[in-house]
Amino acid sequence: MPAKPSEKRRFHRISFDAECELHCRDAVWASEVLDISLKGVLVKRPPNWDVPLKEPCEVIILLDDHETGIVMAVELRHIEPHRLGFKCQYIDLESATHLKRLVELNLGDQTLLEREFAHLIE
Repeated sequence: MPAKPSEKRRFHRISFDAECELHCRDAVWASEVLDISLKGVLVKRPPNWDVPLKEPCEVIILLDDHETGIVMAVELRHIEPHRLGFKCQYIDLESATHLKRLVELNLGDQTLLEREFAHLIE
């Protein structure tokens, strides 16, 4: 029996409510984060979205103070009527530190966090 998608997932998704900006093809869309993991982000699909799959983009997730953010270079991996899924291709050290802290606070399990980071560098 094939594994369910949730059984194959190596990275826990964390529900996270934050504003974000999507930068693709010289355009910027305002959106909202639905969930985030060490490997990607799921956002609300903004109106007039016209970017095709596998398109490189940048996601800027605005944190509480709107002066700090998580910046990811991403690739559009799936498009749904109301959601967009992006896979992280690159994240800078400062953004990775913010993301790690966010995941750490929400997982509440250091062993799980270490396992996810091990999968991330494989």
